[in-house]
Amino acid sequence: MKKQLSIIALTCALAACVPAKKYNELLEREKVCSEELNKYKISSIENEGKVKDLQVMADQFRKDIISLKKDTLELGSNLRFLQAQYDLMVAQNEAYEQKLDQMRMKGQKESANYQADIDSKNLELQRKEDALKTLESELIAKEKLLIEREERVTELEEMIKRKDDAMKQLKTRVSAALKGFENKGLTVVEKNGKIYVSLEAKLLFASGSTTVEPDGKKALIDLAKVLETEKDLEIIVEGHTDTDKLAATAHPKNNWELSVLRSTAVVEIMIGNSKMNPMQLMAAGRGEYHPVDAKDKAKNRRIEVIISPNLNELYQILDGK
Repeated sequence: MKKQLSIIALTCALAACVPAKKYNELLEREKVCSEELNKYKISSIENEGKVKDLQVMADQFRKDIISLKKDTLELGSNLRFLQAQYDLMVAQNEAYEQKLDQMRMKGQKESANYQADIDSKNLELQRKEDALKTLESELIAKEKLLIEREERVTELEEMIKRKDDAMKQLKTRVSAALKGFENKGLTVVEKNGKIYVSLEAKLLFASGSTTVEPDGKKALIDLAKVLETEKDLEIIVEGHTDTDKLAATAHPKNNWELSVLRSTAVVEIMIGNSKMNPMQLMAAGRGEYHPVDAKDKAKNRRIEVIISPNLNELYQILDGK
């Protein structure tokens, strides 16, 4: 402001001393100078703001530099640590490589031995594997055979049960048909899956005779009537005698022949008085050699009709047919 008053005073003084043209020129210059001065002031204020901003940025930069220096120190420390570890690992790796080279050179022979041993074991393993396959095949075959056998056993058991049941029923029927002869020397027994009809000689024959007596004939006919419908039986008629010797010159000459002739006579009566199939019967003589009571000769003189189930089906099952 002092400068402006001085300029105005100076201008007034000059106006009094200089011509109007000059005065106007001076006024014009003063105006121009005032405008430039205002521009400089505005520019100065703006620059002061920019300086403050720059100062703030400079302070932030200083802080960043301090932080960066700290980070740089840490990174440098870490780098040196990692470099030391790296150098140690390189040294260890070189040592390991040297040791490995030594082991390779030393281990070539051992490796060859190991390979030979491995080859030998592989061959043995292959042999065992082949043997195992063979055993597996045999096992499969045996398991299959076992299943087949189990099926056959089941079938056999069922068939045996059916035959046992049939024989029990037949024994009941035979006992019922011959009930009137129970106290006359006739017995009916079932054992071992067979029916034994035992007729004492006194019921059938006179002493030394091979001709069947009437009562005995009736018992045989009744028995044959029960058996004639049974087509799945095998029947053996056995003749038995005591130990007394025969003194006759004509037939029968001995006990064995007597036992055969008596069994044959029984078979002829059974076939001749029923519809029995002769192929189911067999006459046999056992003489004195199968006694049932060593002290009672009368019990040993007997005819036994042994009735058995036909086991052909069972044999076929056993044979796998």
